[in-house]
Amino acid sequence: MAGLTFLLVFLVLMVLVSVVPQLLRRFHIPAVVSLMLVGIAIGPNALDLIQHLNHYLGRGYPTTQIYTVIEALGLLGLIFLMALAGMEVNLRIIKSERRAVAWLSVLTFAMPALAGYLVYAFFRPDDTIGKWVYASLFASHSVGIVFPVIRELKVTHTRFGVAVLASTVITDIASLVLLAVCIQFKRHSIPERVAGSISIFDNVNMAEMGGWFSVLFILAVTLFILLSLWLVPKGASSVLGLLDPHDDTRVTFFLAGLLVVVFLGELIGVSAIVSAFVAGMAINSVPAFHEKHRILHRKIEGIGHGFIIPFLFLSIGMKTDLGILVKAWQNVAIAGLTVVGLIASKTLSGWLAMRLSGFGNKKGICAGLMTVPQLSATLAAAAVALQLDMIGPAFFNAIVCLSVVTTLPVPTLVKLMIVKGNITFIQAEEQLAGILPETDDIEEDTI
Repeated sequence: MAGLTFLLVFLVLMVLVSVVPQLLRRFHIPAVVSLMLVGIAIGPNALDLIQHLNHYLGRGYPTTQIYTVIEALGLLGLIFLMALAGMEVNLRIIKSERRAVAWLSVLTFAMPALAGYLVYAFFRPDDTIGKWVYASLFASHSVGIVFPVIRELKVTHTRFGVAVLASTVITDIASLVLLAVCIQFKRHSIPERVAGSISIFDNVNMAEMGGWFSVLFILAVTLFILLSLWLVPKGASSVLGLLDPHDDTRVTFFLAGLLVVVFLGELIGVSAIVSAFVAGMAINSVPAFHEKHRILHRKIEGIGHGFIIPFLFLSIGMKTDLGILVKAWQNVAIAGLTVVGLIASKTLSGWLAMRLSGFGNKKGICAGLMTVPQLSATLAAAAVALQLDMIGPAFFNAIVCLSVVTTLPVPTLVKLMIVKGNITFIQAEEQLAGILPETDDIEEDTI
């Protein structure tokens, strides 16, 4: 009976995951937001559908065990999601627009990070780690939103698209590394949590090392990233080269290699978010990964987006308690200031960076708006921070509200600006080949 109960609960979840996003798509609501709304609705902080269903079916799995299974699948979904995000990275495109990429990377990281730090400090001035975590959440972009928007607008290979996408990747990596540092310091501030960790740095006495601890940890993280980008392609090339492109065993080796990188990252205290992202970047440079119409990539995307990743956003929704917003005025203020602070800092930093790079006002505003949506990486990082008590439920709920508010209207707004503003774009490959002159495009879109 226990197994049948779990299967019926699982059946209900799969039906909701399949049907609800399709229904809400008619209202232009992204699938990720739909999944979070489902999690919020059926979770313990709302209808608690799982507990009621479990009770109605009679004897079976305890509800807590069902939640544990969903959370475990959500963790695997987190790893899949970050690996797929890393696979969208092409390091060669960064060289084609060094100036714009540099300004966008620096300003869209520093200005939002400062805004996040100040927002958290306004409510929790004594929580140093929390301030830096909120800074990393504000600084992160959403490759999962930026890339589809750029691709849909058909500006992927333009100077504008190259600059925005490359800077998004760089900023995401920087924000994830900052989060990894914060997690390591948090683990040391709560000794009982270190007991269950496999990180080597958890066994290091920070007091004896003084300021050298953070330096050594950042060096270890940097070395881990560089070695992963060098060794993973070599190992993957050897294994994939021995297998037929249509062999499903390739997916098994991919998952095994991905988990190995994540495990090694945990050994030095690197978050699974960072490790999986780096592993995705590394595998993307393997020639065999792209052969035969990217069969392996398509299979991984199918497994990830079709089955595993939805549980990540379901679990995030289940942890969300929107009712906490109305329990105290401060919670409403946290959500409001979070939304306003991020939108203002992202838009301003993007506009300033593009103007310094030689682009016009309209393109600057478009670039800033494209960095506003906070979804996949931000929500995943916020979930990790909540689990480690690095931020409180009120701040986690504020990030969820931020994701909903920024993800729904912003992509549509960018499209309208480009269409109504008659903004044109220069193809990056044409300019690099010398077909077009080395001129900026300020005149074409200046307000």
